[in-house]
Amino acid sequence: MDFGDFHPYVYYATRYPFSKGQTSSNRISYASALYLISEGRGVIQTCNRSYETAAGSFVYIPAGQLHHWIADGDEPMVHVCCYFDWTYVDRRAEFTNPSIICFDAGSLRPSLIGPSFPYSIPEHVKVEKVRLWIDFFEKFYTDNHFTNERTYIRNLKIQSSFQQFIEFFLTFALKDEHFPDPRMNKLLERLDQDLVHGNLQPLVTYYSDLRISRGYFFELFKLATGLPPTQYVIQFRINRAKDDLRFTDLSVTEIADKHGFTSIHYFSKLFRKLNGRSPREYREEYREGQ
Repeated sequence: MDFGDFHPYVYYATRYPFSKGQTSSNRISYASALYLISEGRGVIQTCNRSYETAAGSFVYIPAGQLHHWIADGDEPMVHVCCYFDWTYVDRRAEFTNPSIICFDAGSLRPSLIGPSFPYSIPEHVKVEKVRLWIDFFEKFYTDNHFTNERTYIRNLKIQSSFQQFIEFFLTFALKDEHFPDPRMNKLLERLDQDLVHGNLQPLVTYYSDLRISRGYFFELFKLATGLPPTQYVIQFRINRAKDDLRFTDLSVTEIADKHGFTSIHYFSKLFRKLNGRSPREYREEYREGQ
């Protein structure tokens, strides 16, 4: 999956209570599914693996994976669940409901199976503070219908709540190396705001509150952005300068000054290093291509 397309989209979310001893048929969901067992007990079987579930069990089933459920005969489980894709898949022409489930593997249409997530997500984990997870789900409960002109505004709110939930879920489910230090999010938000407003502070200002060394800050910063802090700032300013080269008649000198470069020579040197040509050449190539 291209992370540029990454935009999780929930189609259906609800609460489903099982009856005593109820067994679901083997099924394959075209979308990915998340199940939180809020109470009761049961078993899920998938790909020759079997998990006993109880309150606090959290199960992830990727799109296209065969599975079925068996509820306990005395304390049947209750699912708080959702069906979603990691990026939106339009199945409206083929199905009447968005979270369609296939009960016959022979009739499965592989081209309509939703995308997989690029990192390994555990199938079964145990969560604490079950009420907190239920509260997340309840904010994006939605019926199993495609969005239309009457439900569009409500769907915006549902998707917004689901995005917050997915951030919470992935932070919980994935290993640390897949995510930057959470402290960096707030720091980068402040840094970007200062860059936009032309109010960049010395780097020590941004990491002093974290009470970490300069070296460790540089390490965390590169893990979060792929660049050292100084290079990040330069790249940010160069990208803004490229907009002005393309869309304004400001001189190169004016653009260099506007974006905080100490001289046109320094600006041109950095620009050529990052883009393989001078600012003037970049401008000319763009305009010739229009």
